[in-house]
Amino acid sequence: MRRRAGLVLLALAVFCAAMAPTLRWYAFPRLAKIPPNQYQETVLEAKPATLLNYSTLRAEKVDKITIIQTLKGNVEESRRIERDAGRDVVVWDALAYITGPDGKMVSKVPERYIFDAHTQDPVHATGESVDGDPVRREGIEFKWPFLTEKRDYQYFDAQTRTSAPIHYKGTRTFRGMEVYYFEQTIPWTRVPMPKTMPVKIPPEVIAESGLSRWYTTKRMFWIEPVTGAPVNGEEIHKEELRNAKALMGRDTITVFEGHVKMREDYVRSVGEMVSSNRLMVLMLVSYLPWSLTFLALLFLALALWLEARSRRPAPEPDAAPVTPPV
Repeated sequence: MRRRAGLVLLALAVFCAAMAPTLRWYAFPRLAKIPPNQYQETVLEAKPATLLNYSTLRAEKVDKITIIQTLKGNVEESRRIERDAGRDVVVWDALAYITGPDGKMVSKVPERYIFDAHTQDPVHATGESVDGDPVRREGIEFKWPFLTEKRDYQYFDAQTRTSAPIHYKGTRTFRGMEVYYFEQTIPWTRVPMPKTMPVKIPPEVIAESGLSRWYTTKRMFWIEPVTGAPVNGEEIHKEELRNAKALMGRDTITVFEGHVKMREDYVRSVGEMVSSNRLMVLMLVSYLPWSLTFLALLFLALALWLEARSRRPAPEPDAAPVTPPV
């Protein structure tokens, strides 16, 4: 009986020992992925800020600028691209909608971001764009990979339509959560004019006047490393119109300047969402594999103990008492 129980325990030990690495190295890369239908909205504010008043053509100090950033999963496009790509693909239709202190639109920039659902690597397909212009992304945007590493990454900048390193600057604690802090600085670079603005300037007028738009920013992210999700993001951002004298009477005019931060209620909601997703990822990469490893060792120890008990020789019966002769 003991030997049969020992064999059962040994079989359980082998099963648990096999499942531990299977969960970590086989199941996790296939199960951990971004859902194709995800929708997320984030509100950022710059308080105070400098903004170009298009009616007076002068830069003015304002109480705040609001940026509403939406990411909407396009399931139909994801399925279409997956048929050709042969892997799980996510298509995000993103929109950065900027409003002034009066709530009126300043500009809006749509994007289509196509990436691998598991690794977050870009997937190049028809429709990949920024503000209607075709682009070919290299590196990440919006989200870091699952199990983010302590290293630099290539990060795509939508304004310049190019990728540049975003540097790992150390591990920090953000509201009780351990995060990795990253920084990227984009130097002054000439960038395209937004296609949607309060005042429509014909392209031929821009070409004839030599008017150009320039931009620089310092981008900062606090990344929860297990999920690769940003729990906070900020930008110190500045835009200028240069060679503007022919149209606006001055050579250089500030279009926008401010320190952009996530609004407090969105910082809290994002933190709650990330904490929930973090638990699910940790179950696959840590909690379940280590629990199964512990159980495998426990079952093995019990099986060996029962085997040793079954091999122990049985005690010899006591000798019968000798009756003395009468």
